[in-house]
Amino acid sequence: MILRTLSEFPRLDRLFPSPAAPGRKGAPSRRQLRLFAGSVALTLAISMPSLSATPPPGADPQAQGLAVAEEADRRDSGFGDTVAHLEMVLRNRRGDESRRELQVKTMEQPEDGDKSLVFFDYPADIRDTALLTFSHKDGLDDQWLYLPALKRVKRISSSNKSGPFVGSEFAYEDLSSQEVEEFTYRFVREEALQGAETFVIERFPVDKKSGYSRQRVWIDQAEYRTLKVEFYDRKGSLLKTLEIDGYRLYLDRFWRPEIMRMVNHQSGKSTDLVWSEYRFRTGLTPGDFDRSTLDRPR
Repeated sequence: MILRTLSEFPRLDRLFPSPAAPGRKGAPSRRQLRLFAGSVALTLAISMPSLSATPPPGADPQAQGLAVAEEADRRDSGFGDTVAHLEMVLRNRRGDESRRELQVKTMEQPEDGDKSLVFFDYPADIRDTALLTFSHKDGLDDQWLYLPALKRVKRISSSNKSGPFVGSEFAYEDLSSQEVEEFTYRFVREEALQGAETFVIERFPVDKKSGYSRQRVWIDQAEYRTLKVEFYDRKGSLLKTLEIDGYRLYLDRFWRPEIMRMVNHQSGKSTDLVWSEYRFRTGLTPGDFDRSTLDRPR
């Protein structure tokens, strides 16, 4: 989860058509108008928790969960591109640690999902290993892995994206940008976490080959930042928990974490991602995310 502002509230046009004026051709029925008015009240309740954090009685949990996800996505739109340093700390069940250092580049795509490039600087035996990801709002994400020891680029098939990335507790699919369209949603409840009031929603992968049956997500009501994610395997059992902390504000608008800790409850292993040296709007271009250049030295 290498983890966008058009209006103050989440978009409703995906859920409800704009009503025509009464009496004109195509005008909505009274029932449609009541439904539209109800959706506005629901969205206000979600987007303005300081005024009314409690969902209205009878609210549709699917629509409410989607609205929370869309608002979180809207608030993080417009960053352009980022470059960051990443330290990966892997722990086995005995607590033994190994460390890796990476660089991460990300670029927004206005009409599609983000593009990202992750490449290793340390240790020497995996230096220049690289993962290129093209996330998509519709359809499956594209991923390619460059292995310098083999001197070849390998495409990651959709059936393998649930596998671990270079021995960590993060799967390949965790490293794609989590586009709103890649899930369906359900609002669960409100809950205090890390001293913050949060919305708890569940999201269900559209991709039938995902390694997860569902994910439970805690999003703070004040800034719509993801604080925690529980991942459930295909059998419905809790597999992993991701906790995200140390958020800092950049460009007076974009929140980024300092640490992401993934714990695998079934294996007893964990992986920390420690982020630093964030830079925004560095001038990255599509050429910086060209599959044909993955095998070039950096």
